[in-house]
Amino acid sequence: MTRPLRILTWHVHGNYLYYLAQVPHEFYLPIKPGRPEGYGGRLPGFNWPSNVHDIPAEAVRETTFDCILYQSHKNYLEDQHEILSPAQRCLPRIFLEHNPPRQHPTHTHHPVDDPNVLLVHVTHFNELMWDNGRTPTRVIEHGVIVPEHMRYSGELERGIVVVNSMKRRGRLTGADVFQQVCAEVFVDLVGMDFEALGGLGEIDHDHLHAMAARYRFFFNPIRYTSLGLAVCEAMMVGLPIIGLATTEMVTAVQNGVTGYVSTSIPWLIERMHDLLTFPGQAQLLGEAARQQALDRFHIDRFSRDWEAALNLVTGKGTAVFPAIPLPASPPHL
Repeated sequence: MTRPLRILTWHVHGNYLYYLAQVPHEFYLPIKPGRPEGYGGRLPGFNWPSNVHDIPAEAVRETTFDCILYQSHKNYLEDQHEILSPAQRCLPRIFLEHNPPRQHPTHTHHPVDDPNVLLVHVTHFNELMWDNGRTPTRVIEHGVIVPEHMRYSGELERGIVVVNSMKRRGRLTGADVFQQVCAEVFVDLVGMDFEALGGLGEIDHDHLHAMAARYRFFFNPIRYTSLGLAVCEAMMVGLPIIGLATTEMVTAVQNGVTGYVSTSIPWLIERMHDLLTFPGQAQLLGEAARQQALDRFHIDRFSRDWEAALNLVTGKGTAVFPAIPLPASPPHL
């Protein structure tokens, strides 16, 4: 049996890192005094498994690794030159891109333009929109874990929104959409910097699922980011999803089956009122959303996809990625 890989990566997105740590390899997180951006290590709020290790940034050059996993543009453009040795910068490398392009949706060149790096996107939308240059790409969709006993009850006649720093990030995360909806529907906000928009607070990852399960629906007001892990987690709990018909959301939510998506805010508000009025309808949508999450966002599939990516770059074993199903042939006109 081959030994687990030793992978150096940075703490960029805590929720994603927690799920990535379910892949059976050893992950090393550089830390610095004061825990600045990217150097937070095993921050509180997560039940980190034993295969996740903090390592002082100054000790990284003297440590043996099998793979370097970049998770932000800063990691790639700055951090690697600061903490990695020249030999480490030549190790098998993966760049995990969490976001769609910001500068321009279709004409932005990805900062990695290297045929010797694997560029992993978290959605097919992101891979489509980035100009990936010479860099080979793969898509690894999210995988999430929700404890079996945390299931939708929906007794609260309210919706829940889970977004960090919504006020600061503004239109990108739909702060104005959230406020428009709140004028007509009872919706609670959870996340970092919640005070600016009257939210409930920041909830630890371990407690968020149980809290969300009591709400009638999950609302995602975000205009332009990747498909949020909070959406996938809410689906796994069994909440019906309401959101904007943008980015990968249009593939995750089917109108009238798992929830509702639209670019019309008034229409979405009407659907919210429907779910508040008819709890049975909300429960049926939530059950379908959970089945969709089990089929698409199961942690076992996520782990297999990451194993394949790591095998590909390190040359260990055979990298097998799931086949992308072909669409049905269009009807003859």
